[in-house]
Amino acid sequence: MVTIFNIEPLPPKIRKIFKENGSIVKVSKGSHLCLEGAPVKDIIYVVSGKVILSKENVSGKELTLRICGSNDCIGEGIIFSKTGYYPFSAKALENSNIITIDKNLFEMCLSQEPDMLIECIKWLQLQNLKTQTKLRDLLLYGKKGALYSTIIRLTNTYGILQDNGDIVIDYPVTNSNLANHCATSREVINRMLNDLKKSNVLSFEKSIITVHNLNFLKDECECENCPLSVCRID
Repeated sequence: MVTIFNIEPLPPKIRKIFKENGSIVKVSKGSHLCLEGAPVKDIIYVVSGKVILSKENVSGKELTLRICGSNDCIGEGIIFSKTGYYPFSAKALENSNIITIDKNLFEMCLSQEPDMLIECIKWLQLQNLKTQTKLRDLLLYGKKGALYSTIIRLTNTYGILQDNGDIVIDYPVTNSNLANHCATSREVINRMLNDLKKSNVLSFEKSIITVHNLNFLKDECECENCPLSVCRID
């Protein structure tokens, strides 16, 4: 069994800024690191654990934007931005260790090191590409495309290839979680997952999904075979 893909999300030079200038904080499962609409103070680096980024509308409906894991950054979209408010909420999915650094200090460190600034720009471009592909799948291919592409991204991020060719997504995900990723209801996700199970495209047990036919999912949502560094859930 092998992990399909493993990426260090944040360039080493950027991680160095956090480690040399930030403060280490332990965060318990369920705790909020920041709230949508709150004044911006810190940029956050995830040392270990998992953190979910999401947005909510006035009725409480949630849209999951990303799942950040180790060596990932939270708040890159507000770097050198004048908005002054967090555009999302961040909540720990498990006990996590993070490093926080004041936004102004982070920007100053980047400004003083042109090489680091270039690395940051490259990384921001990658994050923008991820967002664009997610929006494409959600808007052009409807709920089915959103679900199928989300499962593909989960396999690229957490997938473990089995000897028989199956891919086990080594990350527990409920139907409600998937619904939040796809901006739809849990009932719609239940129906589509059961259809996929009947067709032997995938199976699931105790929130762990095993994909038996990844090519079917790719064909159905007209997968453009984006680089694996782009087609991820984080």
